[in-house]
Amino acid sequence: MLAMPFEIEISFCLICVIKAISLLIVSNGAPVIVNNVLGSWLLWPIDGGLKLKDGNRLFGNTKTWRGLCSSVCFTLVAAVILEIDPLIGALFGALTMAGDLIASFIKRRLGRIESSRARGLDAVPEAFLPVWSLKEPLALGSIDIILIIVLFFLIEEFVSPLLFKLHIRTRPY
Repeated sequence: MLAMPFEIEISFCLICVIKAISLLIVSNGAPVIVNNVLGSWLLWPIDGGLKLKDGNRLFGNTKTWRGLCSSVCFTLVAAVILEIDPLIGALFGALTMAGDLIASFIKRRLGRIESSRARGLDAVPEAFLPVWSLKEPLALGSIDIILIIVLFFLIEEFVSPLLFKLHIRTRPY
């Protein structure tokens, strides 16, 4: 019998996927909810208005310290409720927002206006970065990570327009 040089482990953890999706929804939704409650109060752009050589902002006005802080805090609380280490929850929120900043940076470099839609780019980095970085403490396998990213993309595609119709979001994407 020939020995395989590596083994591929295919496993799936439904509870782990549900918890990770829940954290993604909370970390992504917190800035939207806080914005609806506080309006323009305490809105400080993360990039401080910095423009790069291409003439576009580093991230833009909609990427704020308040959004980052709300994401980290709300995700920490959600982690406690889901019986996940609070530090992992806070880190998850920060990594989700880091993925969102990466997407905004790329969109600005592509000349896209602030808050414009870029299918896939709007959801994949902010889902991939936290679940890949925290796969071990969240007990996620490769199948789980792929499923989480696909589910989060679908949630963004189909739930965001509904939230817009309910006047929770300011745009349908």
